Amino acid sequence: MASRASFAEPLDGLLRSFALTLRTEGKSERTVTIYRLGVEHFSGWLASHGQPADLSGLTRDNVRGWLDSLRARGLSDGSVLTHWRGVRRFTGWALSEKIIRKDPLAGITMDRPEAPAVAVFPDEELAALIGACKGSAFTDRRDEAIIRLLMDCGLRVGELVGIDCKDLDLDTQQVPITGKGDRARMAYFGSKTALAIDRYLRARRGHRHAGDPALLLGERGRLSPDGVRERLKIRADRAGLDPKLVHPHRFRHTAAHDWLMAGGQERDLMRLLGWRSEAMLSRYGASAADVRARQAARRLSRGDRV
Repeated sequence: MASRASFAEPLDGLLRSFALTLRTEGKSERTVTIYRLGVEHFSGWLASHGQPADLSGLTRDNVRGWLDSLRARGLSDGSVLTHWRGVRRFTGWALSEKIIRKDPLAGITMDRPEAPAVAVFPDEELAALIGACKGSAFTDRRDEAIIRLLMDCGLRVGELVGIDCKDLDLDTQQVPITGKGDRARMAYFGSKTALAIDRYLRARRGHRHAGDPALLLGERGRLSPDGVRERLKIRADRAGLDPKLVHPHRFRHTAAHDWLMAGGQERDLMRLLGWRSEAMLSRYGASAADVRARQAARRLSRGDRV
């Protein structure tokens, strides 16, 4: 039974309160949006199947039917899981708020799909990308700074564009970063990146938005995450690389791979990349683990000893 809300309460009508709770818990706007979309999609499915798009429609059979319809449409296991998480989290919230008294989704389990392997950048591709930024124009200087910061620090693209000029310390080669959930950490970069940033800052002085606090500037001021993605594709094309394979998150995977291959400590990597869950080590460290396993297999091959 419902306590403070009727079973006729539309699901969409509860989303504002749901989102407010998520933000209070420190969830990012991206996470809030993803969870909301899951509920909105389920609500739309109910309506399209002649079901009431309210709490009374939040049943195990309906959710199973909805999940089956997602699979029938050809959505990947990862996409289906993402939709399910939104409805699952919404149901948990409704229980905690005593909007509903029993969990209508008890008994539904979803296996976590294996994350697809993300290729890391070989050194020659990174060199090609940097080589594609040769020149003294503002965009050349800026794009090299972008690539080198991503390469050295493994930043999320939102963290990169959030850097302000005042945050940088080129002498100690570090910059404070605000990550997911407003968690702060320090990122460190090398001498070549410091030099590239210094050259960019000199070019930046003549930009029409030079008074903007943002480090990375575009035509309208602070460069957006999509702006960074677009610049990487442009440089990839000039470097003779496939633009579809050059994106900010691949730099993050590469940074994790390089750190672990160099013998860096896993706990230190978690701190440097802003992870709270050890599960991220398995996901991002998979490529390094594969290389180490291959090297060990070759080194320990009995067949080569006999």
